Amino acid sequence: MRRSRIAGVGSYLPARIVTNAELAARMETSDDWIRQRTGIGQRHIAAEGETTSMLALKAAEAALAHAGLTAQDIDLIVLATATPDYTFPSTATQVQAALGITHGAAFDVAAVCSGFVYALTVADKFIASGSNKRALVIGAETFSRILDWEDRTTAVLFGDGAGAVVLEAVEGKGDASDTGVLTTHLRSDGRHRAKLYVDGGPSTTGTVGHLRMEGREVFKHAVGMITDVIVDAFAATGFSAETIDWFVPHQANQRIITASADKLGIPMEKVVLTVDRHGNTSAASIPLAFDAAVRDGRIQRGDVVLVEAMGGGFTWGSALFRF
Repeated sequence: MRRSRIAGVGSYLPARIVTNAELAARMETSDDWIRQRTGIGQRHIAAEGETTSMLALKAAEAALAHAGLTAQDIDLIVLATATPDYTFPSTATQVQAALGITHGAAFDVAAVCSGFVYALTVADKFIASGSNKRALVIGAETFSRILDWEDRTTAVLFGDGAGAVVLEAVEGKGDASDTGVLTTHLRSDGRHRAKLYVDGGPSTTGTVGHLRMEGREVFKHAVGMITDVIVDAFAATGFSAETIDWFVPHQANQRIITASADKLGIPMEKVVLTVDRHGNTSAASIPLAFDAAVRDGRIQRGDVVLVEAMGGGFTWGSALFRF
């Protein structure tokens, strides 16, 4: 059976760090208020002129270097973002051009915070089908550009950044002992649009718009939806909370992460947390957290890793792989 193995990981964060104290000087909030409700202490914000594709390119270059590959080894780029450089062309094609790749295909996936799981799933299907050999899967966001900085309920939550993995085709036996992506599960329910959305777009307002969120409603749905797709991943592979090595959730809110882990019986020592220093970086949050845990030596080759996310729409999904 043809599998897609993660050959390399990489990430990039803008240089500017915005602390809770800096936000408290600009709006009615405090470090304690933000930390108690979200677990966030700081976030990175893109510099003026620093675009989503620029962040994505840095993460892609780091992932290629980690894999020991060059850009010419890549024949597919799937980039997840809700904050593209342009309405079109896709941000993926901007990364493709910057890398000097003139073959294969490059396109964006729009699933907001679930974007990386969606992009990973799409790239895995392309590789498993035999149509492609190596793919860059990237999650990249400049959410600071769509925030209403007068709205403390959303402005304190998000940050900018990018993370990437290189997927390559390998042969497996077709069971849970294989290396690579073992199972993915995607869901969406468009009835929940008003709970988390951006109030602008080309065919509605003709503007970019700002992020709007009903925080309590999102929290209420998040834990149930997340656990749903994780139970499916366990059923498909035979793994469990006890037998996985690491849980790398979307870094939206520490309370959601803790509640999900508790409900599933996953001990917190298996959970990778970066929300405290990255904030919610939407589609970039999972690859940023995954890269951090690989770089510091926690996640090792052969480890079984579970990832999950939920985003606006609502969209949600999980993936389980052996690194």
